[in-house]
Amino acid sequence: MFWIALVARVLLALPFLVFSLNYFLHFIPNPPPPPEGSAAAVFTGALYTSGYLTAVKVLELTGGLLVLSGRLVPLGLVILSPIALNILFFEVFMVGQAGPGVPLVVLCAALIWVYRSHFRALFAVTPQIG
Repeated sequence: MFWIALVARVLLALPFLVFSLNYFLHFIPNPPPPPEGSAAAVFTGALYTSGYLTAVKVLELTGGLLVLSGRLVPLGLVILSPIALNILFFEVFMVGQAGPGVPLVVLCAALIWVYRSHFRALFAVTPQIG
């Protein structure tokens, strides 16, 4: 189980690390933009012009480092899981096809399962106080 968790951590963290660093350092060429006037183009334009994407990329970098390092993996999952889900939703609802969001969400879910003891209180029917 240790090796499966390690592989899942690396496979989840690397894309977030690479693409967040690429946002700041520009070592991979950007893909072509979505067709002009589409919902995806409007949404992407809003993310870039507002500065919101910069904040997301900082969170991706932080979460990726936490998951890859093996220290505070549950915190890294709390940061990366909503981002992975938003990537999947963007692909499905705005682009019209599933892409890398699917494996990212699957890896997040698998790692949440591996670290389920850390998330037990979140899934408790009756809240545990104290």
